[in-house]
Formats: sequence, structure tokens, C-alpha cells
Amino acid sequence: MSYTFRKAIREEVGVLVGLIGCSGSGKTYSAMRLASGMSGDKPFAVIDTENGRALHYADMFRFDHARMNEPFLPDAYAEAIGAAAKAGYRVIVVDSMSHEWAGIGGILEWQEEELTRMAGDDYRKREACKMAAWIKPKMSHKAMIQRLLQVNAHLILCLRAEEKVKMEKDPQGKTQIVPQGFQPICEKNLPYELTVSFLLEPDNPGIGKPIKLQEQHKALFPDGQLLSESAGKGVSAWAKGGAQPTTTPQTAMQLNEAKNLLRQRFGADGRAAGAFIKQAIGDVKLSEASSEQAAAIIAALNKLPSLGATPPMCCVVCAEIVNAEQAAASIQAHGKPMCAGCVP
Repeated sequence: MSYTFRKAIREEVGVLVGLIGCSGSGKTYSAMRLASGMSGDKPFAVIDTENGRALHYADMFRFDHARMNEPFLPDAYAEAIGAAAKAGYRVIVVDSMSHEWAGIGGILEWQEEELTRMAGDDYRKREACKMAAWIKPKMSHKAMIQRLLQVNAHLILCLRAEEKVKMEKDPQGKTQIVPQGFQPICEKNLPYELTVSFLLEPDNPGIGKPIKLQEQHKALFPDGQLLSESAGKGVSAWAKGGAQPTTTPQTAMQLNEAKNLLRQRFGADGRAAGAFIKQAIGDVKLSEASSEQAAAIIAALNKLPSLGATPPMCCVVCAEIVNAEQAAASIQAHGKPMCAGCVP
């Protein structure tokens, strides 16, 4: 067999995005936002295993919907994703991929059925056949993954998560419960196939904590930002082989200075920092700010009282910056800082 090599050029590559989170973390909404940006002016496809819950967003996003019912076999997922790709959808959302593992008729149930077929209720035989009972379900899953990787479309997979714990013994020999954080409900090797993946938590819905985010993708997903249409557009442009947005050295220096000043002023209070940026330059993300906008933020920060003085406060209702007089008055009257427009 002969092999031919040519210059490596990124062009029309498919992207697999994994959004992992428990209930209330914003998985579906974030997937819709990303898909909307990635698909541009065309509708995207949604494969819905959640009994039609994706339709709650029908008035907010432009997409075509297909409901998947049990049994949630790997072949069923492969068939549904293949049908969407064949229909010409460039972006496909699967909500949720977790049913393939833990849903009715999924891999876990399939393995149990295989085990019962092989060994019945014989405990010893069941122990002996346990590994063999995984063969058919795992082979089917691998075949589904191979078909998924060859689909000519971008895939956004929503995965449920659950908190895991581990039992460990401390130095005194006592058993302790050690939290392991949120883990995706899926076949253990699936996350390795993803291009990028994020953990979403109910405390900050829609803000993805990177699990897998390689260097070439970091600029597309600014740290601490909501997963949005803007990020989706960036992913689509990158996948097509489009040039990454460039930032001049001068702008980069100003943005870094602005970030440092914001961190010094507001610390970890991202909401207050975001409100200040909006007040200074309007509804523009710091990562997308121009040189002039970065300079405007720096100038506005330098006008604030020194850090030794009373720090600025944000309205608890609308998050706008509240001046010291107004903050003191509302705290005295209502027990919390509010701007004049939000005071009842």
C-alpha cells in the first residue's frame, strides 16, 4: 500500500462539543445558543430524548425538532444523528446523550439483560459472565461512536452529571467520604472523543468550566463568560479554516491592564465587574473590546475612589454601579444597596 502526504490545512472539520451538568445548570439553553451561532442563518437540528423539553425554546431559537423515544440503544442514536446529517443540517444538538448509557434500553440495561440471558439467577454464574455480558453493548457503543465521528456536521452533546464520592480511609483508619465533583453520566471513554467540553453548574448556569479546552480553542471561549452565539460563530469560523481574530500588541497590553485593574477593584465579583464594563463601554465583552474601549475602561477605573476608600457597590436588582450616597441611603432604608430606579 502506498501513502501520499500533503500539507496540513484545517478545512471544514467537524466539531464535537460536550456540555455536562446537573439539572438547572443551563445545558439545553447553552447548547441552543452555541448551535444558533454555529448555524448562522440556517436552522439547526435537535434530537430530543427529554420528552419534548427542547420545545420550550421554540420561540427563542430557530431549529427543527425530532423526538427520540425508548429504547435508547446506541444504534438509535447513530440512526437519528445520521438522518439529521443526511437531511443537510450542519449543526446537530443531542439532548440528552446520557440516555444512551443510563436510559431505558440503554447500555446499562442492555448489559443486565445479557447477563440474565447468560446466567439467569445463578449468582456464581452471573459473577463469571459479568464481563462477557458487556461485549454486545460495548461493541454497539463503539460502532455508534465511529459513525458519530464521521458525520459531516457539528455535534453538541448534552450530558447529565451527578456528584460522585469516594470512600477512603484517613491516617487514623477511619473511613471518610471524599467528594469527587460532578461526573458525566455516559460511557467512560466518550468524553475523550469530544473536541471541547465544559462543566456547567447550577450556581452559575450557562458559564462553562473547561474540562477539555485545547490551546487553539481558548480564544473562542473566554474564561468566565456565558456560552453564547458569539462563541458558536467563532467555533464555526475556526472549523471552516477561517483566520482567528487578531489583536494588536497595543490592544493586548491595554486589555491586560484593564483586566488587572478590574481584578484589583472587584476581585472575584464577576457580576460587579461586568456591570462596570457595561457602564463604561456598553454591551461589549472585554475580550472583544477595541483599543479605544479598553482605554475607556481604564480611564473609568482610574476615576473611582482609591482602594483604601469605600469600594463601589452594585444594585442587587439590576447590577448597575451605585454611588456611595445612594448605596448608604438604600442600605439604611432597605438593608441592601439599590439604585434609585430599583428602590421600591
